[in-house]
Amino acid sequence: MQINNGAKFWGYRRFDGRVGVRNHVLILPTITCATQAAKQITELVHGTVSFIHQHGCAQVGVDYEQTFRTYVGMGTNPNVYGVVVLGLGCETHQARSVAGEIAKTGKPVEVVSIQDHGGTLMAIAQGAKIAAKMVQDASSQMRELCDFNELIIGTECGGSDACSGLSANPAVGVVSDMIVDCGGTSILAETTELIGAEHLLAKRAVDDKVAKRVYEVIGAMENRSIEMKIDIRTGNPSPGNVKGGLSSLEEKSLGAANKSGSRPLQEVIDYAQVPSKKGLVWMDTPGHDIEQLTGMVAGGAQVVLFTTGRGTPTGSPIAPVIKIATNTSIFEKMEENIDFNAGTIIEGKESIDNVGQRMFDEIGMVCSGKLTKAEILKQHDFGIWRIGPTF
Repeated sequence: MQINNGAKFWGYRRFDGRVGVRNHVLILPTITCATQAAKQITELVHGTVSFIHQHGCAQVGVDYEQTFRTYVGMGTNPNVYGVVVLGLGCETHQARSVAGEIAKTGKPVEVVSIQDHGGTLMAIAQGAKIAAKMVQDASSQMRELCDFNELIIGTECGGSDACSGLSANPAVGVVSDMIVDCGGTSILAETTELIGAEHLLAKRAVDDKVAKRVYEVIGAMENRSIEMKIDIRTGNPSPGNVKGGLSSLEEKSLGAANKSGSRPLQEVIDYAQVPSKKGLVWMDTPGHDIEQLTGMVAGGAQVVLFTTGRGTPTGSPIAPVIKIATNTSIFEKMEENIDFNAGTIIEGKESIDNVGQRMFDEIGMVCSGKLTKAEILKQHDFGIWRIGPTF
């Protein structure tokens, strides 16, 4: 495997020193009531992005905190140049509180309230006016040469099949090791889909504290299903996974764990939390594709590697998602959605290391501006992991 300690890409240096690979102006609705107005602003102003969600009110305790952390993380992600935080005015997650946290990074942030501005139309007009100025300012920022040690990559598998653990996932594991060796950070997620493989990750923990945390997050995830009086194994693998050749959750987990490569596990972090250490990091997320993707991006991931054996159009509003086919058949069938074919490993045409190297090179091109299929199709998926009831 080639060592890429001097690997470079062209990125945007932010006010807090971090590096973005995109230059978005984010219209961030803090309440579901404001999502349609936010969407209207993005339709009016080129260069803006937003997302639809059902959160922001009637949330309390740790559930409130996690949603708040996710909003802030989306706004502070280095792929975002500036943010217009759009609220209704009376919601639990106050727009000004979210904006205040984002502003600590030094990036431009403005607040617009539908109630304070006299209704939807006036709020859209004000938001669009602010956003247009931000987009013009953002367009004057030039890319500069940056090191791979400034990258946080997210890793994910969705619609797994019998090839996932043999081709795409181990190739992503090679890339994960390469990123870590460059001094960057690789996020492993999907706690649900690591059940049965936790002992392998615990063995790679840097210390006993991290190893203990591995078992704690696995136990907590299993206990949630028990509290609902179900066995998590009845839903995992999913019908699509079974059709693709997976027989059990353990088999799925062993394949999913391959995305972590072979480097030591530095820490286990909460959902939407920014890693405090470089290297391999495990974020505690559900297996739900969009919720885990959102968590990693809110945690600072500038780019995501997403493997699939069944096919998926999944993307993010602010981070490029590189879709990787585990087999050539699904790549050819869904080439409009999938960026990269790892099925050549199954066919015996390439080694895992060779595919990993090609994938690493692809990351450099995407980080420097090459658009992914999900970006081209405007696949702006967003979903927050809810861990509490609505009140």
